[in-house]
Amino acid sequence: MTSGPGVGKSGWKTRLYEAYVSSEQASFRPADSVWSLSHYPQVEALIRRHVPPERNSRILDLGCGHGNVLQCLATLGYSRAEGVDASREQVELAHRLGRMNVQQGDIVEFASRFSAELDVVLLIDVLEHVDKQATVDLLDTVRRALRPGGKLVIHVPNAEGIFGMRVRYGDFTHETSYTTQSIAQVLRVCGFEHIETFEERPIVHGLKSLVRHWLWRLLTLRERLLLLAETGSSSAILSQNMIVVALSQSK
Repeated sequence: MTSGPGVGKSGWKTRLYEAYVSSEQASFRPADSVWSLSHYPQVEALIRRHVPPERNSRILDLGCGHGNVLQCLATLGYSRAEGVDASREQVELAHRLGRMNVQQGDIVEFASRFSAELDVVLLIDVLEHVDKQATVDLLDTVRRALRPGGKLVIHVPNAEGIFGMRVRYGDFTHETSYTTQSIAQVLRVCGFEHIETFEERPIVHGLKSLVRHWLWRLLTLRERLLLLAETGSSSAILSQNMIVVALSQSK
């Protein structure tokens, strides 16, 4: 999952976004050319678990990269999804792959075209790219674009994750990472409610992934016990990324 958000970009950031594919930062791989859900189990799982099942839901993917999530949505039968990305290279790649519902542009400007009419907004690997003021501005714009009770789905680096700093510093354009508390704080202030956070564990889709799944559950037990000893709670998200789901306030 990649993005080129286009929020408050400075000169150096524009330069990096313009070279997002040629600098090999975009996670393009040959499987993108011959699409199969089996190539992207994490994306499929995110959609099945957190996107409403109604296939006519109006969905906007902000910072959509070259459109892998949009392709997965289309494969699963969602017919009213579109995306925008700031990176010209990413958008050109999306079009070469036949994903014509990807446009180039600033994501705040694009989202501001909608007023209480979207069912779902996706911010997949986007918020880590923008500074704090731009984050608040973006979330305010998203809330206005969503219908009351509409869903926001976020994927961000987890500052509490065991290997969270690999993602936080894995892209020169990253500005920050989040904890469950900090993401909930800013979402509440920006008009979202019913906020839930989820650990991104290995998805079982074969023998190797089954082994990875159980290794994760077993080997993270030590950290959960240490947290229990210090705080009295073993509730923690330890994956390097986390998924956050919130609803636009209905009032």
